[in-house]
Amino acid sequence: MHLGNARTALLAWLDARVGGGRVLLRVEDLDPQRSRRAYAELILRDLEWLGMDYDEGPVFQSSRGERYASVLDELRARGLVYPCWCSRADVHHAVGAPHLGEEARYPGTCARSPASASADGRAPAWRLRAPARTYAWDDLVLGPQRARADAYGDVVVRRADGAFGYQLAVAIDDAEMGVTRVVRGEDLVSSTPRQLALYEMLGRAAPRFGHVPLVRDDEGKRLAKRTPSTTVAGLRDAGEDARTVVGMLAASLGWAAQGARLSPRDLLDLGRGVEELRGRAERPGA
Repeated sequence: MHLGNARTALLAWLDARVGGGRVLLRVEDLDPQRSRRAYAELILRDLEWLGMDYDEGPVFQSSRGERYASVLDELRARGLVYPCWCSRADVHHAVGAPHLGEEARYPGTCARSPASASADGRAPAWRLRAPARTYAWDDLVLGPQRARADAYGDVVVRRADGAFGYQLAVAIDDAEMGVTRVVRGEDLVSSTPRQLALYEMLGRAAPRFGHVPLVRDDEGKRLAKRTPSTTVAGLRDAGEDARTVVGMLAASLGWAAQGARLSPRDLLDLGRGVEELRGRAERPGA
């Protein structure tokens, strides 16, 4: 984990512990090309070293494919998903290059032409018919939010190679695992209306969301895992102790002085929680 991952994990851990909740550790290893069990083991080691425990898990999404397939079949039977043969290049060609950091909006090509099956026999991806409506939620950190579920078009819920999409998997897991609060990075705000639409389709209550600021480097860029000085493992290997690293994370939130040495339990005893970030004029770490 880089320090941004670690700080978000710390905020999620504190949010659960301050509220008397339980922590679910879920490994979102849906992409077989990018996910390795060894990577998950490194994350578990980092969490243990930093002093963040959990009550349930780890749950590996890669082991829940049958459940995701069953729900996808239900959505298919209800006409809420459709097959799509558009490649990523097709989408970009149709809509033009998005601005840096923005997601390309799928123009609905295959939704308009359901008989446009690939002549070369390629398997299709499956897309969710995003409702053309606005969803509102009270973010734990950002306050009242409103966004359209179809802002980026119809989202892929299963890729052509068979891998299930993030939006579908997390909505199913949150609903079935009793998740009531989700604390994650602010880069995932755009996922929220799509997930709210999925909870609605599944007939399940949505959790509360809290989107926290990202940790950035001196140039304002998001931290990269390839830089040892910004990773938990790199700092550990350099001889830093866990309390120093947690102190760094707390200082980046304005909760401690530079050079403080703290444990997650120390912050818990101080009553620190994610909602303390709400309403700040300047987001910490931004």
